Amino acid sequence: MFGYVTASLSELSEEDRRRYGAVYCGICRRISRQHSQLARLGLRYDMAFLALLHMSLYEPAESGGDRACMLHPIRPKPWLDNEAIRYAADMNVALAYYKCLDDWHDDRKASAWAMAKALRRRMAPLQERYSRQCQAIRESIQTLSALEKEDCREPDRCANAFGRLMAQLLVWKEDLWSPRLEQVGFYLGRFIYLADAICDYEEDKKEGRYNPLPPDDPQLWEEYLVMAMGRCTWEYEKLPLVRDKQILDNILYSGVWVSLRARNAKEENK
Repeated sequence: MFGYVTASLSELSEEDRRRYGAVYCGICRRISRQHSQLARLGLRYDMAFLALLHMSLYEPAESGGDRACMLHPIRPKPWLDNEAIRYAADMNVALAYYKCLDDWHDDRKASAWAMAKALRRRMAPLQERYSRQCQAIRESIQTLSALEKEDCREPDRCANAFGRLMAQLLVWKEDLWSPRLEQVGFYLGRFIYLADAICDYEEDKKEGRYNPLPPDDPQLWEEYLVMAMGRCTWEYEKLPLVRDKQILDNILYSGVWVSLRARNAKEENK
């Protein structure tokens, strides 16, 4: 369901592209160090947005360098590390774990069970340290699973469930910025869910899979996306962001739409 909250690289400066990539590599590196090499398989660029948002808001001290790794053994890649990147790494692992459990319970996917089993022993400290976030992830995924089983035809109920998940992920420190971050996350979550449903609609229909969208005018659902992202950016602009704001602006005002168009084109070609 992720893969939409990414940057439009062609519109970033070389310096910003390097920093964006360094944040992503930093999250990947931190997942490997804190959890396991296997846990890196579920990493998406969406987590770079999460880290950059907190880096811009809280400005934590950074370290970094250039280094080759298992995935890039020949050419060294720049990486960054800080508290926000570590938080994004932990949230990526928590999301992967609960999603794998859900896939196992619903579809009995052997690969999902194997991944959940591999991540299970990593979850105890995360559940203790981030009980609020883990509870929100677990409850939202359970709600979405229940709505799918009852063949819910109210997209807002599904989108709101995913919005509540993202609202809690964006709240890191539970401080004066928490209400604003919750709103950004809620509407961003709605956008992600609806975008995914729109892109998958034709294939879901063909394969007989669940999709909450009724067969209405596709233009109507695109307007829903515009409204969701409009509310998201309205709340986002109220945050005192300076550093990396040009990258964050790129993601929310351009990157999400470029990703959506690319995914739509891919589905149409299929």
